[in-house]
Amino acid sequence: MSTATTGSTGYVNPTGDFRRDQRYIETRITADGRDGYPVEADRYRLIVSRACPWANRAIIVRRLLGLEPVLSMGIAGPTHDERSWTFDLDPDGRDPVLGIERLQEAFFARYPGYDRGITVPAIVDVPTGKVVTNDFPQITVDLSLEWTQFHREGAPQLYPEHLRAEIDAVNRDVFRDVNNGVYRAGFAGTQEAYQRAHDRLFARLDALSERLEHQRYLVGDTITEADVRLFTTLARFDPVYHGHFKCNRQKLSEMPVLSAYFRDLYQTPGFGDTTDVLHIKQHYYGVHRDINPTGVVPAGPDLSGWLEPHGREALGGRPFGDGTPPPPPVEAEVVPAGHRPV
Repeated sequence: MSTATTGSTGYVNPTGDFRRDQRYIETRITADGRDGYPVEADRYRLIVSRACPWANRAIIVRRLLGLEPVLSMGIAGPTHDERSWTFDLDPDGRDPVLGIERLQEAFFARYPGYDRGITVPAIVDVPTGKVVTNDFPQITVDLSLEWTQFHREGAPQLYPEHLRAEIDAVNRDVFRDVNNGVYRAGFAGTQEAYQRAHDRLFARLDALSERLEHQRYLVGDTITEADVRLFTTLARFDPVYHGHFKCNRQKLSEMPVLSAYFRDLYQTPGFGDTTDVLHIKQHYYGVHRDINPTGVVPAGPDLSGWLEPHGREALGGRPFGDGTPPPPPVEAEVVPAGHRPV
């Protein structure tokens, strides 16, 4: 898994199908604090790596909802070893708020001998230094539903009640065949397992293209949680999944509807300006040594097309519904120059 340590440097399943360990810490931070962790300003720290698609979701949602003033964010480097993500981007190699060198320390503080993946995104309770949750699908939903008292004025409804069942259905298909499907192709250990994952992935992408041909967003006429979840995989498709994971029937840039849909989101505040392509490439090509033994990071591809007009406005839709775009990212969280097409 690109987002978790595993106790070894191997990711490919030599017997066939890749199986993702989905045993996450299911503790929730809620408005009523029923799990012992109530929503509070300045109490928690969201730990991410910009390389990770699951963490990228949390970065986008936090930004769209305007939670930066109350939920701080620590950014780990793009690579990790068998033990943990590390804070090597910080000057002294320690997270400046938690004071730790490795995310593993926060997991062990709560669960000594924790034997599952040390994954991002994770939310840490700052006063105790203990991890609260790394349940990435629930984290973004709870940011939308439980943190409402701290949403910015004009925050969009990313998980509106009247669309929730449809969003959940789309998310299930997208996770199975696309979000996780690229990993099932990339980490397959037999030709047959790879072919199954490859075919399922592109069948779903074809279905998504049909769905999006006449509507601007996946569900309803505004951006929702479903769009956030698909976007982070599409952002990594041409830079890493097409070549590194052998998802190469076509590039995203060769799929007209999905490419335009992606460009529309990429050019929307909160999406492209949180996407770090350099970190993405450094992670996948540097960490998955059983796929890329040399660790050499490719120079390409040319992603300048991400900035080309998309024409999706013609389909109508209102990106933020009755809300407004988020303000520019805070200075400390700006993706460095040269890490994405501008």
